[in-house]
Amino acid sequence: MRKIKFEILVNAVESLCAEANFELPKDILKSIKQNSILETGIAKDILKEIVKNAVIAKKEKIPLCQDTGTANFFVKLGRNVNIEDGNICDAINKGVSLGYINNYLRKSIVSDPIERRNTQDNTPANIYLDMIDGDKIEIIFLPKGGGSENASMLKMLVPSVGWAGIKEFILNSVNDKGRNACPPLVIGVGIGGDFTSVCLLSKKALLREIGSKNKNTFYCDKEQELLNDINKLNIGPMGIGGKTTALAAFIETKPTHIASLSVAVSIQCHSCRRKTVII
Repeated sequence: MRKIKFEILVNAVESLCAEANFELPKDILKSIKQNSILETGIAKDILKEIVKNAVIAKKEKIPLCQDTGTANFFVKLGRNVNIEDGNICDAINKGVSLGYINNYLRKSIVSDPIERRNTQDNTPANIYLDMIDGDKIEIIFLPKGGGSENASMLKMLVPSVGWAGIKEFILNSVNDKGRNACPPLVIGVGIGGDFTSVCLLSKKALLREIGSKNKNTFYCDKEQELLNDINKLNIGPMGIGGKTTALAAFIETKPTHIASLSVAVSIQCHSCRRKTVII
């Protein structure tokens, strides 16, 4: 059994909070640069400004966006790990508190959805935990801004609509709400599972790197089909029109009930921040 000190986890999470909010992932930055070649006029200028913003944020250690998001953590916890003096959830929340306070990141979480009192440290975090074999802990941090989260959608379809119905729902979701989510977007799609699990599938899809291929040939083709059709919507960078409405569309699936076809669309803004640490 491998022992890991509680404070090691806290410090790691504190660093994740800063690094993810200051540094745009390389695959996102590369994709934006590549797409700027395809654009003209204001759309091209906007993509160049996004790149410039990312360079300044990294150099000056300031947030890529003023909305530093809800703190989402996807954790793989080895069964042969023992956390001394605490547990993984307490360590993550303490790390978030320190990370957001010490790095002057905006605190956006309220303790009650009606009373709206700010918790003052961006906790509690959303923590999704999977147990795995081994003696390591993998922690992926995904800060998700409120604007893009509000554009995300869920629908319980009937199985008879098939792929055509699924695609129609996804395209309608992006067309209706995508302009409000600071495009170019990354689109995470969950298909299957149930009302509860399909939304998590769609959010996990956002963790994939741009350029990665779905292991299932059918869904690999559908991801490219979706991306092509989304970019034909002419929403464009920041909603002013153009060829680059989305940088990628990723699909994750799960077995489901014979009577169900649940679909969730998790829309992410161009500032698709994510950071991983393995301890």
